[in-house]
Amino acid sequence: MNKNLKNLNGVGPSKVFLPEGPYLTVLDFLERRFPRGTRIGWEKRMQAGRVLNQDGLVLHPNTGYLPNSIVYYYREVVENFVIPFQENIIYEDEYLLVADKPHYLPVTPVGPYLQETLLVRLRQRTGIDELSAVHRLDLETAGLVMFTKQANMRNVYAGLFRNRLVDKTYLAVASYTDLHTWPMEYKSRIANSQQFMKMQDMEGDENAITRIHLIERSGNQALYQLKPLTGKKHQLRVHMNALGIPILHDQIYPSMKAYVEPQVRNYSKPMQLLAKSLAFIDPMTGHGHYFESQLKLQWPKIDLIDQSEI
Repeated sequence: MNKNLKNLNGVGPSKVFLPEGPYLTVLDFLERRFPRGTRIGWEKRMQAGRVLNQDGLVLHPNTGYLPNSIVYYYREVVENFVIPFQENIIYEDEYLLVADKPHYLPVTPVGPYLQETLLVRLRQRTGIDELSAVHRLDLETAGLVMFTKQANMRNVYAGLFRNRLVDKTYLAVASYTDLHTWPMEYKSRIANSQQFMKMQDMEGDENAITRIHLIERSGNQALYQLKPLTGKKHQLRVHMNALGIPILHDQIYPSMKAYVEPQVRNYSKPMQLLAKSLAFIDPMTGHGHYFESQLKLQWPKIDLIDQSEI
């Protein structure tokens, strides 16, 4: 984040690039670029000091347009809902903070979610303005999320994920099948589909690898351990679906369910996917870390299998 800018109620500003164009003022551009905001709405936001330049100076409705510069603005989202689940901090040191994210809580602000996100909740709870997520989990996935406490440390720890130096273990509940031999390593090429939000397996060079182990069976369902060796969007959901055993209560795979506004969402059937553990060597201290989520899936027994069995 730009060090000249502060968080407002735990939320950092968004930014927009000003291209060449026939605009006299910044307000003219914002009105055209974000028509849903209305000119009067942008005027009020500027008058309240919520639109700034890259030096952190407040821009006013009559501020002249400067091409090839950046404007920062604070989103104005009125959230009329509360996600009824609480996050927990399970580890904190000089550089890192690791939290358990409940189902249904986004990691960072998106769409109608602003205050009701893991990042903003933690910034407000800890007072750490530079807190930043190192990686992401889907809104419907629960489990471990790692944050850096200093802005200049984020890229150091994000590099662990980019370079596949983090051992990640997930648990999932899905249908039982005897069509596959367990454990297995599933490989495919994952790419965007023509359907919004959805990814797909397709022909081509493999770019996604998941190790899957059947832990135990209960009737027509089973508990699986999933270890992604790559980090493609929706990788675990796509791979389980491709194997004919989509994750229980998945709202996207195999078929997209209708979007439900958060204020009227039914929270009784969370997707049964949990980011259970993270293990890595800390690049700053050289110490080995192992973190395990304290959250549970809707399953009578959840035990990680002995790693020597894989």
